[in-house]
Amino acid sequence: MSGKPVVVDNSVIISWLFEDEVSTYADRILDLIPEIRLIVPAIWSLEVSNVLLVAEKRGRLSSEDVYRFINLLSQLPIAVITEDYRKSVSRIFALGRANDLSAYDAAYLDLAIQYACPLASLDRKLLEAAKKCGVPLFNG
Repeated sequence: MSGKPVVVDNSVIISWLFEDEVSTYADRILDLIPEIRLIVPAIWSLEVSNVLLVAEKRGRLSSEDVYRFINLLSQLPIAVITEDYRKSVSRIFALGRANDLSAYDAAYLDLAIQYACPLASLDRKLLEAAKKCGVPLFNG
C-alpha cells in the first residue's frame, strides 16, 4: 500500500454510505486514493459493523445495501492497525480522559499520534482534541 498515511475515522467512512450524510470533505478523501493510505484502529471494524446493523434494523438500509457497502469497503486500501492492548490501553484511556472523548474516538487520536500523521474526521469534538494534542488535521 503506497501513499501518505492518514487516520480516517468512522464518521468519514460512513458518510460514503448514507445519501443524507454526503460530505465533500469525505468524498475528497476517496478521490485522493491512492495518493493517501487510509489507516484505522482495530476498533473500526466493530464501529462499521454496528452502524450497518443498526441501520438495517431501523430500515434505513436493505440487506443488499449492507452487502454492497461491505464489498465497497473490501476494495478500498484501508489498513487496520492492531496493537497489543497492554501497550495502548493506558494511552487511549489518558487521551479519552484528558479530552473528554469516548475510548473509540481516543483510539483514532492515539493512532494519529503514534503514526505522526494527519487525522480525517467529521466529528467536531475529535477534531478539537486533535488540535489540542498537536495532531495535524487532514485538509485534502
